[in-house]
Amino acid sequence: MSYSAGVEGGFPFSVPALSSLRELDLDAPVSILVGENGTGKSTLLEALAITCELPAVGSARPATDPTLGPQRRLARRLQLTWRTRSHRGFFLRAEDFFGFQKGLVAQRAEHEAEIERIDTELAQSSEYARRLARGPHRASIGEIENRYGRDPDARSLGEAFLHLFQQRLAPNGLFLLDEPEAALSPQSQLGFVAMIRQAVERGSQFVIATHSPILMAIPDSRIYSFDEGKVAPVTYDELPSVTLMRDFLQAPERYLRMIWEGEL
Repeated sequence: MSYSAGVEGGFPFSVPALSSLRELDLDAPVSILVGENGTGKSTLLEALAITCELPAVGSARPATDPTLGPQRRLARRLQLTWRTRSHRGFFLRAEDFFGFQKGLVAQRAEHEAEIERIDTELAQSSEYARRLARGPHRASIGEIENRYGRDPDARSLGEAFLHLFQQRLAPNGLFLLDEPEAALSPQSQLGFVAMIRQAVERGSQFVIATHSPILMAIPDSRIYSFDEGKVAPVTYDELPSVTLMRDFLQAPERYLRMIWEGEL
């Protein structure tokens, strides 16, 4: 998949990496977008989700989300060229997942409250009548349990996140993910990498904006940096975040001392 963007005034076209962008190949099974906050990687990912008409997990549809007005301006200028068009997949921002998890718990509680109300109001009716009235709510609870488990709130965020992907990673899908590591421990990130690898083997494609050196290391991925005012391919070993993490792990006391003494 490749696309090009025209030049237009105002945000997000005022972001240097986006204003200088003309074409970008995203035909690798996994494309990784990296860069400091504010460099445009998430903005571009959101515009892609709008253009690809992907559903969003845990938030409004990208095409109508009131927070994504500037991204829709960018999306209107994107020109996508597909080798194979996929209508499977989804768009996920990490912060939306937290709300999604709370929403599941709230939905179940609402259905359980309705069942309790029905039992009270139809106390003098037959069991058959009560069962009919409960039916839609029982079915909704069953669907939530089948997809997300009996008690989604009992899982850690990382467990719930991985479970969500196990349920929704369809073959030959396109998945746009914005900082998915926010919900995952380092151990869970490794498990997530394994899930991505399996999905790629089934024909799926990923575009991931991330700060995680673990996700940046996904085998056979193509990495694009949004730093220095342009979008450019980089190798894993060139990434400042990878170098910093390696140096820190080799001598954490040195970095912490520098921070404590105000040298960083």
